[in-house]
Amino acid sequence: MNEAAVVLVRAIIAFGSLLIFARMLGKQQVSQITFFDYILGITIGSIAASLTTDMNSRAWTHWIGLIAWTVMVLLLQKITIKWRKASIYLDGEAVIVVKDGQIMEEVMSKLRYRITDLQEQLREKGVFDLHEVEFAILERDGKLSVAKKSEYQPVTPKDLKLQTSYKGLGIELIYDGEVVEQNLKQLGHDHDWLNEKLKTAGYSSPSEVFLAILETNGSLFIDGYRDSIHSSVEISDYDGLR
Repeated sequence: MNEAAVVLVRAIIAFGSLLIFARMLGKQQVSQITFFDYILGITIGSIAASLTTDMNSRAWTHWIGLIAWTVMVLLLQKITIKWRKASIYLDGEAVIVVKDGQIMEEVMSKLRYRITDLQEQLREKGVFDLHEVEFAILERDGKLSVAKKSEYQPVTPKDLKLQTSYKGLGIELIYDGEVVEQNLKQLGHDHDWLNEKLKTAGYSSPSEVFLAILETNGSLFIDGYRDSIHSSVEISDYDGLR
């Protein structure tokens, strides 16, 4: 087997292994990534890359290393879930850096968190005056959560005692020309019903539709492949999501 073929086979093995292991590790690596998680992800990715291109060593050694690192990360996740102290030690914890408009200098110094970083993240939250801040909390992943004082918070319909309508989530009926059978069945409708609605909007079949969403207000949003056809059809007989 020539070198190109060997690299191709090893790449397939590395890709498949990394895909499986990433699924095993769950979504925490992406949605709540910490600095330590970031380092672990880079290390595992580097091992997978070496498995693909390092022709001076056998593939199985890299693959064993990939398994070992993945198992260690899984064990670490289990430990941090069961043992709060371990979680705090490895991932840190949320810390208040601004309280009642006052900066907690000692806390920021301990975290090595610069005032310029604080000001930048406050501006990203739409806060340009520290006096408006009741609490600013530096989360474990480095993001800043800000709670404004009550007098600076935006007015809500509840404050004005206004009635609001239920929004909810729309349900996809067609995606990229294909009918989402499960959603259509869940709503208690069939293809005849859907085709009738499409015909009303000027479409002859679902294959002409890029996206169709049944909104909670009873309307059917339709976006066709042809930009000239773009409409919203009211459905008077639908109340399943109200």
